[in-house]
Amino acid sequence: MPLAENRIWYADHRDPTAHRLPVVMIHGAGGTHLDWPAELRRMPEANAIIPDLSGHGKSKMPARTSISAYAADLIGLLDALRIPKAILLGHSMGGAIVQTMALHNPDRVQGLILIGTGAKLSVHPDILNGLVSNYEKTVQMIVDWQWAEGYEQIKRLGHKRLLETNPKVLHGDFVATNAFDLRGQIAQIRVPTLIIGGTADRMTPFKFSTYLHEQIAGSQLVSVEDGGHMMAFEQPQVVAGAIQRWLEKTG
Repeated sequence: MPLAENRIWYADHRDPTAHRLPVVMIHGAGGTHLDWPAELRRMPEANAIIPDLSGHGKSKMPARTSISAYAADLIGLLDALRIPKAILLGHSMGGAIVQTMALHNPDRVQGLILIGTGAKLSVHPDILNGLVSNYEKTVQMIVDWQWAEGYEQIKRLGHKRLLETNPKVLHGDFVATNAFDLRGQIAQIRVPTLIIGGTADRMTPFKFSTYLHEQIAGSQLVSVEDGGHMMAFEQPQVVAGAIQRWLEKTG
């Protein structure tokens, strides 16, 4: 549904009879709410709210050029929906956004779920340059890096969706992601945190998840064996199961 005069769109899967904090799910660079499989979107324990970031999918607000600006938009979303505190789930660039929110607005964050992300997310120069010089070829390269072997049918769907993204928006997302670096601050996060990494992730190698686990006190680390960057779609039962158990444990 729309928010603020159709500027930000979000899918609302909350059950008004469930007394649970909502999980706000934030997609990665060039993505939309459709980047979350049904196993996560409709998980009863999640009580999910799933926005399209500014400039993405059905959201009409112009895309942002920094992680902090996207984070500010999402604080505005929580304000508009009168949600004082939520659990934040972020994938890749979305993980950078929710880490930023946890550091700058800790009173609004009950917990974090970080999937395929890191405290620093350097982008390969071939992506940054290629999105300007040869968009279609570079999108194919991104997709090849995002997916593990053996998921050709859903990989083709992912390729189609990424090609539908405005080239300026996708390039801007990767520029913003490349500038992201919270390594000097990440240990200040003091909320329950679940970290999920794929052992076959070429975009954000598993060592990124290990680093987050080492820096965030009390965090839980889950490895998805042979999981690529899009592990939530490749192995939705594994990822959803880990999140469900963590949500039940954290209350």
